[in-house]
Amino acid sequence: MLTRIDHIGIACFDLDTTVEFYRSTYGFEVHHSEVNEEQGVREAMLRINGTSDGGASYLQLLEPTRPDSAVGKWLEKNGEGVHHIAFGTEDVDQDSSDIREKGVRVLYDEPRTGSMGSRITFLHPKDCHGVLTELVTSRTEH
Repeated sequence: MLTRIDHIGIACFDLDTTVEFYRSTYGFEVHHSEVNEEQGVREAMLRINGTSDGGASYLQLLEPTRPDSAVGKWLEKNGEGVHHIAFGTEDVDQDSSDIREKGVRVLYDEPRTGSMGSRITFLHPKDCHGVLTELVTSRTEH
C-alpha cells in the first residue's frame, strides 16, 4: 500500500523567505516549484533524499495565492506550520478506495493533479487523528 513519506506540507506566508530559511539553515535546495491554480497555492518542493522505491522525500512549502484557498484559510486560522503529511503509493486510486472502505473519508471522489504531475487525494483529518493526510502517486520516478 503506502511506500514512503512522500512529503510534509508546510504552510507559509512568504514562500521566498521560507525557502531561504531551509536553504541557509539545512542546505535544502528547491527541486521543483510551480503555481497550482486549482489549489490556489505557489509551492516549492525541497528534496530531502531518495528512497529505495525510486521515489524521494520532500518538504513542500505552500504559500496561498488567494485567501479563500484551503491553505489560505488554514494559515488564517493556524498560522505557519505543518499543514499535512503525504504518503507515497503506487496506486492512489486503489489505495484511496481501500481506505474509504475502512470508513475514512476521502476528500476527492477522483484523484486530482498535484505537484510535478502527480495524482493526489486527501483523507479527512478528523478520521486521521487530527492529521490532514495526502496520498500521492508520482507521475514518474524522481
